[in-house]
Amino acid sequence: MPLHIGTHIDALCHAWYDDELYNGFPGNTIRSTTGAVRLGVDKMPPIVTRAVLLDFVQLRGKALAPDYSIGRADLLEAAAAADVEIGRGDAVLIRTGWLESQAGVTDVSFDIEPGIDVEAALWLAQRDVAVIGADNYAIEVLPFPAGQVFPVHQRLIRDYGVPLLEGLSLKEIASRKRSTFLLMASALPIVGATGSPLAPTAVL
Repeated sequence: MPLHIGTHIDALCHAWYDDELYNGFPGNTIRSTTGAVRLGVDKMPPIVTRAVLLDFVQLRGKALAPDYSIGRADLLEAAAAADVEIGRGDAVLIRTGWLESQAGVTDVSFDIEPGIDVEAALWLAQRDVAVIGADNYAIEVLPFPAGQVFPVHQRLIRDYGVPLLEGLSLKEIASRKRSTFLLMASALPIVGATGSPLAPTAVL
């Protein structure tokens, strides 16, 4: 079963660098043939926490440009517009408009997407957020900066233990004009898997 398709979550074994996973586990504890000994999605508890919606479609009046890089200043602007302060344990959900812009497109490109840059990612992580999600499949801006590959994934997952919710459908919740709500989501406990499809629920 494809695990990183549709609405899904990246487990903490999904990305790493320097042969070291989150919490210092060695890179050789995960193999494509055997799965992850450590940090598999089966170790991930259900998510039940406050969600903060940062709606850039509402803020800008349209979907972000396909290669728009969301920086720290953009996050601050969106949080101020929503009249929220992002804090410890929050699930930060970013509506870029990318998913909605792909409606009816038969040849979708996954090589160019709006998303957060490393500075924005680190600002969120340093505020002790629990999870970061977006309405695209990279969370971070694509193409990557020159000479880098998934730098946001590497820093958030490996350095801070922040899982990523990808492929979220945020248009309906945005239409409710609510910036905060209760988010509930539970991954399938697939042993040793790097991710899982899931069906997040917003409770207003």
